[in-house]
Amino acid sequence: MSSPAPRTPAGIDLEALDAVTDAVESGAGLPEVIRASARALDDASLALTDRSGAVLAVAARSPADERGLLGDGAGVEIHDLRVADEQVGQLRVRSRSDGDAPSPMVLRLILTLVASEVQRLRAPARASELAVAEFLHDLLGRRVVASEEIVARAAELGVDLSAGAAIVVVRAQLHVPTEEGWRERVVTVAERGARAAVPTAVAASSGRAGGEVIGSEVVVLVPSDDAAAAERVGESVLRELGASLPGHSFALGRSRFAADPADLPRAGNEALLAANVAEGDTTGEDGPRVMAFDDTGAYRLLLSAMSEDPAELQRFYAETIEPLVAYDEQYETDLVITVEAFLDADGNVAGTAQRLFTHRHTIRYRLERVRELSGLDVGSTDGREKLSLGLKAMRVLGIAARGGPASEQGAGGGRVPRRT
Repeated sequence: MSSPAPRTPAGIDLEALDAVTDAVESGAGLPEVIRASARALDDASLALTDRSGAVLAVAARSPADERGLLGDGAGVEIHDLRVADEQVGQLRVRSRSDGDAPSPMVLRLILTLVASEVQRLRAPARASELAVAEFLHDLLGRRVVASEEIVARAAELGVDLSAGAAIVVVRAQLHVPTEEGWRERVVTVAERGARAAVPTAVAASSGRAGGEVIGSEVVVLVPSDDAAAAERVGESVLRELGASLPGHSFALGRSRFAADPADLPRAGNEALLAANVAEGDTTGEDGPRVMAFDDTGAYRLLLSAMSEDPAELQRFYAETIEPLVAYDEQYETDLVITVEAFLDADGNVAGTAQRLFTHRHTIRYRLERVRELSGLDVGSTDGREKLSLGLKAMRVLGIAARGGPASEQGAGGGRVPRRT
């Protein structure tokens, strides 16, 4: 007579747990690990997703059961998978019946084993992600400038730059509450969109954060001998982002095509400049804001200043527009927007009032306030020219005025911090 399967006093099936550890130790793969885990959890239904939401493995009783698991159906519990402080994915669990919940101790062991296996299988991909990010950061930071070195570094990543390339910079702003890791998801989705247009494209977070950029900023390298490839990539990235990330707004900048890889650091600056200008554009609020470097007009004249002496550009901005930005921030007024509209209307007060749906007297009052704060009279040619250049310096520097790109909740709405 065979003896029953060994069980702990708490009713835990040790054989089922052994099957999970055997699947992990033998390298059977995530599908087998999840099937064994489902058995260990009293034949619960399980769905494993990575941190970007992609489904890695499912153990369900039927297609309808699977749809319920992935669609947050009734009875589905979602558990974060963590290794140290890093979230590596989620495990969705639905018990066989409402009164048949798995043992909390077994569930905790399963979550730990599955998280470790996800992390282990992700390690080669993470190494590749880190290598791509390091290369792009070195490229934009001009730490690698020689054509031969750029081509060699890219070849190590499986990217051929010998025929040239372009750079796309995309920014995402979050407008709704969401889970942690949304920035990483922006990178994943942007790269997926880029590769749909150019399979050899690579992407990484720009690494800039805090005061440098609000939200998520992704750099996409587009290897191609076709000058129009970057435009196709940009369109594909925005389609993918729009479909996958509701509750976000996007801005995108494209560089010119760089036939010589040594020109890619310059292309990086072009894409950043175009993204800054696109993000500051107030005419495309109903959709993504897109700008090619070739279309940046007079802003292009300030590119060398941004690259060679950004401090001087910052000083010019501080002498012209920054007092207006600070006033708008403190009193929630619209001086910067009014100056922009006034200049766009060729200095016509009535035209400015019509653009802003505001009375002419209000516009005159605001312009007088501009003169008091900046010392620049919009009635003079010199005053208008300095204010116009100051606005361009603000956009080139990537500074968002009040009413500009919003940030994630609690981060100040994209306003320029008050200077001390």
